[in-house]
Amino acid sequence: MISVNRKGEVWVFAEQHGGKLEDIGLELLGRARSLGDTLGVKVGAVLIGDDIKDLAEKLCHYGADKVYILAHPLLEHYQTNSYAKVIYDLVHKYEPQIMIYGASPCGRDLAPRVASAIKAGLTADCTDLQIGDHENKQEGVVHKNLLLQIRPAFGGNIIATIINYDRWPQMATVREGVFPIPEAVGTRKGQIIIEKVHLTQDELPIEILTEHKREKKVNLKASRIVVSGGAGVGSKDNFRLIWDLANSLGAAPGATRAAVDLGFIDRDHQVGQTGTTVRPSLYIAVGISGAIQHQAGMSDSQKIIAINNDPSAPIFDIAHYKIVGDLNVIVPKMIKAIKSRA
Repeated sequence: MISVNRKGEVWVFAEQHGGKLEDIGLELLGRARSLGDTLGVKVGAVLIGDDIKDLAEKLCHYGADKVYILAHPLLEHYQTNSYAKVIYDLVHKYEPQIMIYGASPCGRDLAPRVASAIKAGLTADCTDLQIGDHENKQEGVVHKNLLLQIRPAFGGNIIATIINYDRWPQMATVREGVFPIPEAVGTRKGQIIIEKVHLTQDELPIEILTEHKREKKVNLKASRIVVSGGAGVGSKDNFRLIWDLANSLGAAPGATRAAVDLGFIDRDHQVGQTGTTVRPSLYIAVGISGAIQHQAGMSDSQKIIAINNDPSAPIFDIAHYKIVGDLNVIVPKMIKAIKSRA
């Protein structure tokens, strides 16, 4: 049996907009640090934009051993063609073995273009990344230290582990919020590498004059308490109970995809596989059956309280405290009790 073990750095695409690092890049640096330590290789952050050198030191504080800076006036605003070209050139120059992106709108657009150009595989919307081995018995080869790319599949009904042992670098996008942001170490230093960028206006299909980013109405990831409602709440008017309970606790209101699709609340509040992943100190699920797609976005909460009139609802399988009954009776009583103690 032949053993194959490859070397090369672990890279993270450190997404930034307007000179501000996005949280997803910092989240990925924490996991990349773990992957790099397991493999015994350096962790690199790829930083693209214009006038961004000041951000490099912060990336070192969060775990990067090296920061590759690709700075150019034509990279000030994100465009698929320009960003994909400079990453393509960088990958061919340094040959990392792993490169991971956030499954943000930017990452979901960029990663497939880079993967296609490099002729590498790509796994989208991962919820975990690990290192492991794969034995190919037909070829008599053991591929060691592969990236195990873990994600829900078949509508979230199973968890699949995907590997890529013959195309490099191994590439994946990772959902926002599945990894915590690591603690910054202010004394941590890293190597800052400024790359020459060869780019002309002719290589950009459009000229961006201004860029406007719509801010989300709620920051679910930063909330210590989240109160979410599902389709079982019944109506948009009745969803007022979720808002009232959240306000009484100083919590963020959340929702399932079903509640969002029914128009009960804005999509910014969606928790789950196709929404935001949260891990608050307290998660209150009201009228939520607990489909695996929703559980994927909140099951790591420290304490889960579930309120449902169906005693066999799947949400009760992961809840720490279970209340079986009519939410229209239970929630008002909870609000009254909370306000009486304020």
